[in-house]
Amino acid sequence: MSSKLLRNAALAGVAAAGAAAWAIAPRTFNDKRRNFVPSIPEVWYAHRGLHDAGSGLVNPSDVEDYSGDNPISAKADAANSSIAENAEYVALARRMAMKAGYGSPDVAGPIAPENSLAAFAAACEAGYGIELDLQLTLDGQVVVVHDADLKRVAGDPRRIEDLTYDELTRIPLFPGSKPGDLKAKPLPGADANPPLVVTPSTAPDGYYQHVPLFSDVLKVVAGRAPLIVEYKFSNNSAWDARTEELMEKGHALLESYNGPYVIESFHPGAVNWYKEHHPEVCRGQLSWPAKLQKDGPVEWAAGLLAFDWMSRPDFVAYDWTGGASPQVRLARAMGAMPVSWTVRSSDELAQCDQYFDRHIFEAFVPDTQ
Repeated sequence: MSSKLLRNAALAGVAAAGAAAWAIAPRTFNDKRRNFVPSIPEVWYAHRGLHDAGSGLVNPSDVEDYSGDNPISAKADAANSSIAENAEYVALARRMAMKAGYGSPDVAGPIAPENSLAAFAAACEAGYGIELDLQLTLDGQVVVVHDADLKRVAGDPRRIEDLTYDELTRIPLFPGSKPGDLKAKPLPGADANPPLVVTPSTAPDGYYQHVPLFSDVLKVVAGRAPLIVEYKFSNNSAWDARTEELMEKGHALLESYNGPYVIESFHPGAVNWYKEHHPEVCRGQLSWPAKLQKDGPVEWAAGLLAFDWMSRPDFVAYDWTGGASPQVRLARAMGAMPVSWTVRSSDELAQCDQYFDRHIFEAFVPDTQ
């Protein structure tokens, strides 16, 4: 190979590295100082609140029974450990929810399902921060819920965007479930095509939790715990009137809130919206190590943090399995705080702790010492 060809290859490599660094670069220190941007408070962040039903939990009945004095493999030990950690976590969520005034010992089902007022109150009582998700209802109300539909959390396949908030108040989360359940059983007619589920005309009897208004969540938290607020969209490459409406209404609620918060989104445009309209707010880009063949070129590029040039985030919230990736390490070296999501066991924490400065967790009780 000629010296000229080698020189050109080296220059091309330097240019590519420079382009990658430019794309990944977070907000500058001078920009942060000029806008008085706060950092993310140093606490553990309870994913969707401290909950006794929902995301990340392991049902013992779904795991092969490895109990006994002689576990047959490392997998057996991990399964038993996860079940034990889950039980401790669920018990803590229930104690803290009851301490906050939700439910009672005689409630057989969940009292603090994910993304409920009870789960957020429980996190506050336990001294944790909170990570939560915002969406819009049919009638334009900002509510706190993760999935685009209610099938996993209520057994109801209908979408949030097709229901009014008034309807949501009559749909209990995890009806007929047990504490520790990962997902709700489908309601009668949920699996029909089209689904035959309808909203009850009256609220159900007894204790239950439903999808809450963001404004009510803020009243419950009342500044007692720092928030990581995710703007949630079903299409992270689209931008329409509903997207803009959620951004504007969500921020209006946060602007009048007297408590610490940061925002994040998988949608680079949503993080860029804060860059353009509210640079004083600490903002984060959510991502994960996407695979090119499985997820496609756009998601793969997002996983490489290639769209951070749009939003210049203050922190990168990344799947805990990708902490050692070159893009996360580079972002950290350039000043972006790495935040893990979602750590679900002490074993997972041990694997990723060195790569992250903050953690979003669930399904186990982290050692806060």
